[in-house]
Amino acid sequence: MNKAFSVLVTGAKGFLGKHTCLWLRRKGYEVFEFDLGSTEEELNEYVSKADFIIHLAGINRPLKPEEFYDGNANFTKHLIDKILKKGRKTPLIFSSSIQAALDNDYGKSKKQAEDFLFASGLPVYVYRLANVYGKWCRPNYNSAAATFCYNIAHGLPIEIRDRNYVVHYNFVEDIVFEFLKVVDSYVEGASIEPKKEVLYVNPTDDCSLGRLADLLYGYKEAIESKRHLPTLKGGFELKLFKTFCDYLSDEGYTFNYAKDDRGYFEEIYKSEKWGQISINMAYPGITKGGHYHTYKKEIFYPVVGSTVIRQRNIKTNEMLLDKVDENSSRPVDIIPEYTHEISNVGDKESLTVMWISKIYDPNTHDTYRMEVEP
Repeated sequence: MNKAFSVLVTGAKGFLGKHTCLWLRRKGYEVFEFDLGSTEEELNEYVSKADFIIHLAGINRPLKPEEFYDGNANFTKHLIDKILKKGRKTPLIFSSSIQAALDNDYGKSKKQAEDFLFASGLPVYVYRLANVYGKWCRPNYNSAAATFCYNIAHGLPIEIRDRNYVVHYNFVEDIVFEFLKVVDSYVEGASIEPKKEVLYVNPTDDCSLGRLADLLYGYKEAIESKRHLPTLKGGFELKLFKTFCDYLSDEGYTFNYAKDDRGYFEEIYKSEKWGQISINMAYPGITKGGHYHTYKKEIFYPVVGSTVIRQRNIKTNEMLLDKVDENSSRPVDIIPEYTHEISNVGDKESLTVMWISKIYDPNTHDTYRMEVEP
């Protein structure tokens, strides 16, 4: 059913657009990408075909102030007119900004776009986004988080004018997942009711520039240490760590993502020197693992949810058991020649950061199936 449902994404090649298109395709949707270089003919075609529109296109760094209004407000009105001219009532998500409440040209142009949408009669979902961070965000552009990540990862200096200045952050995947909930609701025939008021993505995390820099310097120091994994407290620090790892990962490796009915597994960092870091998500009641390694070392660091990690020595049958939840988060060493598994024993999704001493290679995988129960 999902493959028959199509989504037009404007601004598809931008930071948020890339993530949005990736996740839509992961879920099996047909995606029409519109961005700079696309034609009016393509836009007409996509508007005619799309079952849903996610409107991300906009201007935030123009040469002249009037470009804010052309790229944000006027293009939004242009898109609305195309939809209505074709006699359609296509539901639409719009990425606005918390600056729409401010008296500057960028904010005012976003506010005009919001007003056009609310007056259009279309089913619209207008989200005012905070400062968006996550992997693939362009450094030295308009994101302190991206600039700090890139510079610290590469040993470059950063500039902080006020360590106490607080920035409001939305993680890019939290935004995409919020958008997907709305899209999915239409596919499932129980569409979320649109409201003529602005919406926000939760969580929104507040972090001072000083704390942001301290966390990132700490991540780099930890990765370069023997432990390899930093101490992570809460969801924001986990997401920031995932983001930071992307700026370290410039060695040309391919990063894999796998999802099934148990959860997902995502590689986020690979290095010949430091090994591999991945994120494992499991649904409640799910157990993963049931294998051992002969020489590779691993560290499991549960940071969200409640987990039980069990290991058994394949020679002596000695059993090791570690219970870890987000309130007592700590790293657990996975010992070579101990078959092991990790179980989500809580009532919500669990997230575990996993470090392994050697990059996975299917030709020298050093992974052997064996159940933990003897």
